[in-house]
Amino acid sequence: MKGWIRRREATCAEVAQVLQRYLDGQVDDLTARRVRRHLDHCRRCGLELETYQAIKVALARRGERVDPEAVERLRAFGERLAERGLGEDSGSSA
Repeated sequence: MKGWIRRREATCAEVAQVLQRYLDGQVDDLTARRVRRHLDHCRRCGLELETYQAIKVALARRGERVDPEAVERLRAFGERLAERGLGEDSGSSA
């Protein structure tokens, strides 16, 4: 994560790597600003964020303990999405 902080703009792949932690408020201020700036102009990453937010809200509404295996599958899915994005070098997808 630290390697991309020095560059001006974050790429989609870099944002994908920290998106869940960003949503959970678990990134430093500089990373959060870079992610927000990227999300301001990248529709695809914005839609991914909305998906994560919808999942988080749906899980919170359940009001019961979530199956740990389901959580692990969801986390693995997110990681696979992030890995797919690593080959891309686009900071301004629309």
